[in-house]
Amino acid sequence: MVRLPLTILAALALSFGSGCWAEDPAPAPAAAAAPAAAAPEKPKTIEERLAAVEAQAKIGADSTNQVAFNAGDNAWMLTSTLLVLLMTLPGLALFYGGLVRAKNVLGTMMQSIAIAGVISILWCIVGYSLAFGGDGKIIGDTSFAMLNGVVWKDGAMFGGVNGDYAMSIPHGTFMLFQLMFAIITPALICGAYAERMKFSAMLIMNVAWFFVVYLPLAHMVWGKGGLFNWGFGAKDWAAFDFAGGTVVHISSGIAALVTAIILGKRKLSDTEPMRPHSLVLSFIGACLLWVGWFGFNAGSALSAGGLATLAFSNTHFAAAAAALTWPLAEWIIRGKPTVLGAISGAVAGLVAITPAAGFVSPAGALIIGAVAGALCFASSSYLKSALKYDDALDAFGVHGVGGMWGAIATGIFFQADANPGLVALNKDLYDAIKAGAHPVVLNQIKAVLFTVLFSGIATTVIVLIVKYTVGLRVTAEEESEGLDLTQHGEEGYHKLT
Repeated sequence: MVRLPLTILAALALSFGSGCWAEDPAPAPAAAAAPAAAAPEKPKTIEERLAAVEAQAKIGADSTNQVAFNAGDNAWMLTSTLLVLLMTLPGLALFYGGLVRAKNVLGTMMQSIAIAGVISILWCIVGYSLAFGGDGKIIGDTSFAMLNGVVWKDGAMFGGVNGDYAMSIPHGTFMLFQLMFAIITPALICGAYAERMKFSAMLIMNVAWFFVVYLPLAHMVWGKGGLFNWGFGAKDWAAFDFAGGTVVHISSGIAALVTAIILGKRKLSDTEPMRPHSLVLSFIGACLLWVGWFGFNAGSALSAGGLATLAFSNTHFAAAAAALTWPLAEWIIRGKPTVLGAISGAVAGLVAITPAAGFVSPAGALIIGAVAGALCFASSSYLKSALKYDDALDAFGVHGVGGMWGAIATGIFFQADANPGLVALNKDLYDAIKAGAHPVVLNQIKAVLFTVLFSGIATTVIVLIVKYTVGLRVTAEEESEGLDLTQHGEEGYHKLT
């Protein structure tokens, strides 16, 4: 049915084109044929490409004129950006919202959307610049404040690339992709203090944490000149974090543990079960997290090539393995595999493979995921019980423990030839790893310990300041009534009368 109209249109187009060509006057014969102009030679080596991109970016040319601009890469990265936002809205909101009691479902979901809004505004003003501007070891500068030179420059749209971070997509696309990481990281912490923190305290704490913890870590791991960034020549502290094991999961997991301890347990949590009010919502949220995570990890390749495919594959296989080992452990120990165990295991596998996605083989990914499922089950079930802290939705048990395992496992299962960027950007480090002269596992442990201490100490100071100024917790009466009514004046579910 479609072929006939298409054929007719094609014929008309050809007829019209040939008619137009026929009307053009024939060119006068030239006295002598001019030699054909030689086509400009394209840059061949990675160094030549980088130099060409940097030179083009400096003059602020539009992206359509960029030497290395690739529309396919840009389309993939914009899609990945949407997928990472999907992880928070609605993925994490539904996942966490279903795990709390019915009287707190809206309050829990509100935390995710409020953080998304606040962090986005701060990112535009100065957050992106502090994370990815300049070349300091610890923090960036304000050179990209208000996204000047990123998506806007000299009173007009700017579509140039930034060769420091991504050679084939506009600088603005890279900025937006990184924004989605900045949004989900503090949102993960919400799981620890669910059902008992004041909304005002939550906002103040997360804004402070964003500036004091997230932005420095993002720069140290991914920013130009950052302490751990192997792509910019780091050696002694060079560590590998493909998509956020340290920056996102360990930092938020440790912050969750600290906040839960300082905040204290939920009322009656020692005597009454705190069951999820809707595993259906949590199941949908977890599935959205799984889907969105492909943007999180495969998007971190920053192009639509083979590395993205490897990261995509590793992400899926690790999640699948962990989605089986967590409920399998439940089945062996408690007699039944649960849906909550399966979705929690999937998230644990996704967390653990995040730093390793672009540096290991599929076989390594399967092992990382399988261990993550069992390890995070033990942490969420037995470690929490032994230490008697109330991490309400197991933010530390999954993201903290899973992130630490994943970061160290990245070193254990590291394959130097998995990521072509290692050869292109730091040949000396590549050679040292191949020769066994660079302690990959030891450096991963150093990065983990640094992140634990940095996030733990900074979060402790932030939470204590908030506690003794505006206060952290709702009152006992407000906690009994629920956050939905006491903090927002709404109810997730209305009783039938």
